[in-house]
Amino acid sequence: MTTGFDQETLLSAERLIEAALQEDLADVGDLTCLSTLPQQQTAAVQIVSRESGVFCGGQLIALTFSRLQADVQTELFVSDTEALVPGTVVAEMRGDVRSLLIGERTILNFLTHLCGISSLTAKYIREVAGTHAVVLDTRKTLPGWRRLQKYAVLCGGGTNHRMGLFDGVLIKDNHLAARGTLSAATAVEAARAYLQSRQLPATVEIEVDTLDQLRDVLTAAPDIVLLDNMDCATLLRAVELRNQLAPQTLLEASGGVSLATTGEIARTGVDRISVGGLTHSAPALDLGFDWTALASDDARN
Repeated sequence: MTTGFDQETLLSAERLIEAALQEDLADVGDLTCLSTLPQQQTAAVQIVSRESGVFCGGQLIALTFSRLQADVQTELFVSDTEALVPGTVVAEMRGDVRSLLIGERTILNFLTHLCGISSLTAKYIREVAGTHAVVLDTRKTLPGWRRLQKYAVLCGGGTNHRMGLFDGVLIKDNHLAARGTLSAATAVEAARAYLQSRQLPATVEIEVDTLDQLRDVLTAAPDIVLLDNMDCATLLRAVELRNQLAPQTLLEASGGVSLATTGEIARTGVDRISVGGLTHSAPALDLGFDWTALASDDARN
């Protein structure tokens, strides 16, 4: 569980905000605000949840207004990981009305997406309650968004899989196919030797889709075996086989996992369940801007 961006996630957020505002403003600005609203006008607006879920991404509000160099003060009432119900006031912003309007869509695009991921993850976590299985994300993320999307998974109570190709070995079917007739176990041994020779602490994981493949790779005792698209009866047999041959190896179920099947999969005794849908298919959580006050310099005087 986490309640704030690390440095890499912060840098990613800043780059995405820059890109989002450039898409909206180009080198021109907001023509609607420029042509219809006076510079001195101020307002107060609240971000309000329209449905239940888990909050994520509060830092993005102030970061957006900072990038706009806006005279806007932001007060957060909800921290990342906290539960939302309809009507929850997430934050209040006060200041320049032009800036509030310019930042509105960018902020809501970020928050509704990230809160959607954290909220969906929390639903999966509830399904595995009472088991020792953890729910993980995958690399099925939007380009540039990976760190933020994986942060949202953490906020929902999930666990991050490897961040990229650089921080973990995952030997998949195409890697094995490219090795020709060499056994899957030798791929594990080759990966472990490479990591040890370069003193890299990464784990070695390998994907199998049959029990015969599992039996072979367990002779090399990989850190993790990914069980691809196995039904629950086969997963039960896989757990028994692991317990006999390499009890220290973790088993990860993947492929075709849904909310409807996650609980049953967890009860087979697997240690990990990876779900690509956490990041690539999470529906947006409905949040809105509710205007609470509008004023101008003349009115205040």
